[in-house]
Amino acid sequence: MSTQEIEIKVPRPGESISEVMIGEWYIKEGQYVAADKNLVALESDKATFDVPSPKGGILARVLKKAGETALVDEVIGYLQPAEAPAAAAPAPVAPAQASAAVAPSAVAPAGKPAAGHVMPAAERVMAENSLAPGSVQGTGPGGRVLKEDVIRTVNAGPVHVGGSRETRSVPLSPIRQTIARRLVDAQHTAALLSTFNEVDMSAVKKLRESYKDAFEKKYNVKLGFMSFFVRAVVAGLQQFPQLNAQMSGKSLTYYNYCDIGIAIGGGKGLVVPILRNAENMSFADVELAIVDFAVRAKKNQIALEELEGGTFTITNGGVYGSLLSTPIVNPPQSGVLGMHGIFDRPVAVNGQVVIRPMMYIALTYDHRVVDGREAVSFLKLVKDLIEDPTRLILEV
Repeated sequence: MSTQEIEIKVPRPGESISEVMIGEWYIKEGQYVAADKNLVALESDKATFDVPSPKGGILARVLKKAGETALVDEVIGYLQPAEAPAAAAPAPVAPAQASAAVAPSAVAPAGKPAAGHVMPAAERVMAENSLAPGSVQGTGPGGRVLKEDVIRTVNAGPVHVGGSRETRSVPLSPIRQTIARRLVDAQHTAALLSTFNEVDMSAVKKLRESYKDAFEKKYNVKLGFMSFFVRAVVAGLQQFPQLNAQMSGKSLTYYNYCDIGIAIGGGKGLVVPILRNAENMSFADVELAIVDFAVRAKKNQIALEELEGGTFTITNGGVYGSLLSTPIVNPPQSGVLGMHGIFDRPVAVNGQVVIRPMMYIALTYDHRVVDGREAVSFLKLVKDLIEDPTRLILEV
């Protein structure tokens, strides 16, 4: 190592984390990077974070490639300090922080594929699937082609590779390993049971239609369905505190606050950031927080402390078109509410068959903590509050 080279080390992301996986190097060996621009993405079992360059210089050597693991404080590369080349184009960097008030589209506009720089991980996946240069539309800043863009193109297939029947093995990321382990643990350690109901969404849709413009103008965020469900869940947890309790050995811990996790699909997998003290949040507070979470989850910018804790979880499979499912409890919590798609269905109202926008809702609960009476009553209360949303405003 040259005496002028600077070690690039794995920082300590949290007290409980000792190992990370190299996600993606944003620049290649021999390329220049400015000070404080992101060099590499690292993945722990809880979140993804970036390592910025301590100084402007050339990435001299990479010791750990994408997909390899490294310990905290381990050297993963070397930076040679240098002045920025006079005529050099700026090196590709990790995505910048996004505004919490505006949610960018997850997919770039349709049309001719962007001619942006192809990131190293994306280039590798393109080669594995025999995709020609320029055939993948980039959605990264400046039109950069990301690994996710290539995977989306492959999945949209069919991709013809000349009759090849090759397979490829991709190691599970730390986040995906943690998700898998926790879901299996929940099935093995808790006595899970699900109960279902359906909600007529007519009143909420009418209320949103009446006030959506005024709400967005005042708070600079759209009025969605999630804020209604969060408020309804808070009311349910306060009336049926068993759903907000957790088993610890031979005792139960009851929480007098509602820290509600909102399941969001992120760039590296499902994440569940927490709405702290949701009982004190207004409709606008909830909507702003969820938009912020969604934007940062797509860019892998959710902080570790935002994922820790939680007394109850809400997941919305309806955004992906789900009709009905049985969500799995996020241990050590005792309950999770599953929202689903809104579909027009014939229902009986006052002896007449009418068409109404209906949503199935599901509550999975730990039967060790929650009895069936409390679970069914909780879900019925959520249904009643959504079907008469003025009760949420009046808190009756």
